[in-house]
Amino acid sequence: MASSLTKDSARPGTPGTEKTFFGHPRGLATLFMTEMWERFSFYGMRALLVVYLLSGGPDAKKGSMGGGLGMDLATTTAIYSVYLSMVYLLAMPGGWLGDRVWGPRKTVTIAALTIMSGHLVLALPGGQAPFFAGLALVALGSGLLKANISTMVGHLYDGPDDPRRDGGFTIFYMGINMGAFFAPLIIGTVGQQVSWHLGFGLAAVGMGIGLAAFLIGTRNLSPQSNIVPKPLAAEERASWLRKGLIWLAVAAVFYGVVGFTGHFTLNWAMIPLTVIGLVIPAGVLIRIKRDKELSAVEQSKMTGYIWFFVAAAVFWMIYDQGGSTVQAFGETKASGSLLGFDFPSSWYQSLNPVFIMALAPVFAWFWLWLNRKGKEPSTVAKFAAALFFIGVSFFFFLLPLGMADGDTLVSPMWLVGIYLIQTVGELCISPVGLSVTTKMAPAKYASQMMGVWFLAVTAGDSVTGLLSNPAVGGVDLSGTGAVAVEAVLAALAGFAVYMYRRKVKALMGDVH
Repeated sequence: MASSLTKDSARPGTPGTEKTFFGHPRGLATLFMTEMWERFSFYGMRALLVVYLLSGGPDAKKGSMGGGLGMDLATTTAIYSVYLSMVYLLAMPGGWLGDRVWGPRKTVTIAALTIMSGHLVLALPGGQAPFFAGLALVALGSGLLKANISTMVGHLYDGPDDPRRDGGFTIFYMGINMGAFFAPLIIGTVGQQVSWHLGFGLAAVGMGIGLAAFLIGTRNLSPQSNIVPKPLAAEERASWLRKGLIWLAVAAVFYGVVGFTGHFTLNWAMIPLTVIGLVIPAGVLIRIKRDKELSAVEQSKMTGYIWFFVAAAVFWMIYDQGGSTVQAFGETKASGSLLGFDFPSSWYQSLNPVFIMALAPVFAWFWLWLNRKGKEPSTVAKFAAALFFIGVSFFFFLLPLGMADGDTLVSPMWLVGIYLIQTVGELCISPVGLSVTTKMAPAKYASQMMGVWFLAVTAGDSVTGLLSNPAVGGVDLSGTGAVAVEAVLAALAGFAVYMYRRKVKALMGDVH
């Protein structure tokens, strides 16, 4: 990265003469490296998660390395879905802690330490106890980091009108996808072919490098990132601490009794978490919608926004199965060889980030080209297209599902096709959803609405967790029937959003 840092020979202190990172504030290099290595650790562990849970179990691939937790596919899918839903749910309290308690910079430091600790615990042998403890720490740390590091990128620029701002976020998001691309290739290979726990340990090393880069480069960050924007008053702090300790004591007593009486099973933790993952998003939306301080225009926009939220939840419910249902199919039913080259199934998780890096500039150019011609689709139409593509990806999934009978292994190119179609859908909804969230947010909730957008992921993954959990829905999400139903659901949701586009546009008011 050093070669990309330049320094003007003009008089020190002259605007634009400071060291830069591709023409941007040098602090962007610090945050780029931190986020790249954090995503390296996160996506590396995620690439191993499903195959590790399946390894040694009834649904594991024949001849694969043992030593995993030996769970069936239904339980594995439920665990994976609960984990992802909690990562996105915890982004809201993570942002709150950055705003009210620690400030963004300190929160990111604590988050990185928590994530690294989680990966180190995952690297310990010992079965389920260290695994779930490590998973909880990684989810907590990821939630703390997610909102705050993006906020710090914004602090580097002179307000929202700084012409470099959008370009800075583009570079920052390239770091996310670079980390996500290389992680499965390195961590996945080591984990699947050498040692599961060494793979998890490499994820800890990645986060450690990211933390070191962050601490070394803090002097280049904006002083604003070290400030607590709305610090809690002493009475508020005491009240929150008291409430937190009470809830912690209640949970400790309840689960202590369940454990000591010998009734504890995994579902005592998973089912409450999936219910929380549905109740909290619904509760947050209802609370904002019923706020009498909102103007009639803001109320209308929130009604319109609920359409986008539900559509996004349906999208992420199917999309995130790319790391569970589709990944498990790649592990057990797809050939691990292409053109004579053998590879581990965790490599499939590198497809989405490489497609994002290749297609995002194309989409950005395409929307601008259509805009100049006055033909750019509306936000509602883009959401409908996203649901259409995610539905098509599962209709496409039905083909290799039907071909993989018995011991027949299908070509890995089927999975390449599934991930490509899903990425096209993601590019129609993810950046557009972030944009419409900021535009439709009531002034009172401007800083909270980004967390509300992440709750759509929580809701979608929680539905998947409840459906796949053998103790609740017991649905075989890898079966052709379930895949077909989900594909039809997405297509119908996209059709409904498109058919009601005029109504939704009217609710959006001046937002286009």
